Amino acid sequence: MGPFGTGVARICAVVAEASAREAAVRIRRALRETPTVELRLDWLKSDSERRRFLAWLRRNRPSRAVLIATCRRREGGGLLAGSVDDELRWLAQAGDAGCLWCDLEVETVRKLPRNSSRKYSLPRRILLSVHDFRRMPPLDPALEARWRGQVDAIKVAGAARTIADSARLLRFAARTRNCVAVPMGEVGLPARLLALREGSALAYAPVSVATAPGQVSLQEMKHLYRAHALNRQTQVYGVIGDPIAHSLSPLLHNTGFIARRTNAVCLPFLVENMRDFLKAAPDFGLRGFSVTLPHKQSILRHLQDYDALSAEIGAVNTVVVRRDGSLYGCNTDYVGVLRALEKKLRLAKSRVLVLGAGGSARAAAFALTRAGAAVGICARRDSAARELARAAGAEVVPRRALRTESFDAILNATPVGMHPGIAVSPLKPGELHCRILMDLIYRPERTQLLKLAAQKHIATVSGVEMFLAQGIAQWELWMKRRAPEKAMRRAVLAALRAEERRRSSP
Repeated sequence: MGPFGTGVARICAVVAEASAREAAVRIRRALRETPTVELRLDWLKSDSERRRFLAWLRRNRPSRAVLIATCRRREGGGLLAGSVDDELRWLAQAGDAGCLWCDLEVETVRKLPRNSSRKYSLPRRILLSVHDFRRMPPLDPALEARWRGQVDAIKVAGAARTIADSARLLRFAARTRNCVAVPMGEVGLPARLLALREGSALAYAPVSVATAPGQVSLQEMKHLYRAHALNRQTQVYGVIGDPIAHSLSPLLHNTGFIARRTNAVCLPFLVENMRDFLKAAPDFGLRGFSVTLPHKQSILRHLQDYDALSAEIGAVNTVVVRRDGSLYGCNTDYVGVLRALEKKLRLAKSRVLVLGAGGSARAAAFALTRAGAAVGICARRDSAARELARAAGAEVVPRRALRTESFDAILNATPVGMHPGIAVSPLKPGELHCRILMDLIYRPERTQLLKLAAQKHIATVSGVEMFLAQGIAQWELWMKRRAPEKAMRRAVLAALRAEERRRSSP
């Protein structure tokens, strides 16, 4: 058993609020999910709020909870404007109020006489924190031995500038006793979720406000990613892209795993450099991954094998990692376009415009021409439009022609209008001469382009339909069994509609 317990107790909920009242509300919410809670006293906006909060905690000390008091000074990356003595005083009062643990940053301990934290009236157990918000700090194998007897556990939190950085920190946690490993930043997010599996004593998740880059919420960590339940038998999948924070692929796939009671997880990987990702992939035990912007075409040269359709399209959105570690690629975007558009339009002999020439546009163009449609390609770069038109058996349609030409359907395969840039449209109202408009963007569900089309009484098809179709095909390819389509669809639509309600509320 680790220093903080086992199972869900190793998920540490982070309460960071400006007022004592809000902090009390968040503690109650946190304890419904985990008995381990970090109290960020430095986030309380004043000394009077800290006094008020600790007085509340003395009166309402939760039984069987493991409370960690943190009052990080600005020098250590926190919000407390006071001195080392101020920090120690607040931590001592937190111990009196019921906190078993306190978090002391190494900058504070080094200022104590002979580094002796045990001489102060602090909570009984001490977690020593080594933070570096700019890079991954040196991972000294002798770190734990150096502080043994003075502290009870060590936390190393470093900014992961590469995926390899975060994998290195996980290896350090696996060989270090009583160690908490925290890869920071969006690049480090997958490793943060796998930290418990790799030997970290804790994984942090905010109840509401994120206190460090790359955090996922307490609800997501426990219920979507099930970080506390991941083990060596867990099948790990991913979605790679840049950007990746907008992707609902983890929600889609993890919902499927949960519904089918499958020991598997899908994680989001921010991939700026493909070689960095592929080199680190074995450290995560990846069994497969989906590919999104901007890697659908460039991934081809890193694959050992791919199906004939992907070779023809020149783009891959799904990768399977074979038992020997080789990478096999295929394309389910093709299926997604057909399933989404066939519900609204008889494709044979129809005229369809594809806007864009990237990986998704390529899959769409090939799918539509193979279905018997006459396809036009309109792209920002004429050379890319010509190349795709030649490969797919389509024609090039210059942008100026959109003011006068009409189509049975127009399909947007560009990222223009994608979250967070939701206020823009790739086409103007005067360029929308069609019966049906489909946008491959699914977040938001109703893009600005779809809204413009609806105003002109044009039938619309949301990118959610393609996203669901290609993702479900992907899930079935990895799992080799039928996907729980209803549960996956329900989860994605609920997330998109909740987001829309938040956006529209005052």
